Amino acid sequence: MSTTACPCGSGLAFAGCCGPLLGGTATAQTAEQLMRSRYCAYVRGARDYLLASWHPSTRPAAIEPDAGVRWLGLSVKRHEQSGPDAAVVEFVARYRVGGAAAVRLHEVSRFVREGERWYYVDGEFRER
Repeated sequence: MSTTACPCGSGLAFAGCCGPLLGGTATAQTAEQLMRSRYCAYVRGARDYLLASWHPSTRPAAIEPDAGVRWLGLSVKRHEQSGPDAAVVEFVARYRVGGAAAVRLHEVSRFVREGERWYYVDGEFRER
């Protein structure tokens, strides 16, 4: 397995962090772990994983990632359990499109657990 650093910023190798989640050999144990793996899926263009980890009640029919986007980093600001099967993760992701200045995406995302799986439900964008 690869020893390349995981794009999610955990400090772990991709193979020991988000790799097994994206590869389907493990499931996220927390909402934060799912959020980090979804960031990695955006970095790697893993559309099937993004759709599968999105709750069916809010899941879009398709995702078409922009090939011109280059993801620059992720910072998790907070992770709160709001119940045994619900959580909120606040994060900032940075990206660049072409040669333009970096964009800062600040979101508070909601997650739910059904059975043994966490799902992304939706998010609210925040200003700085």
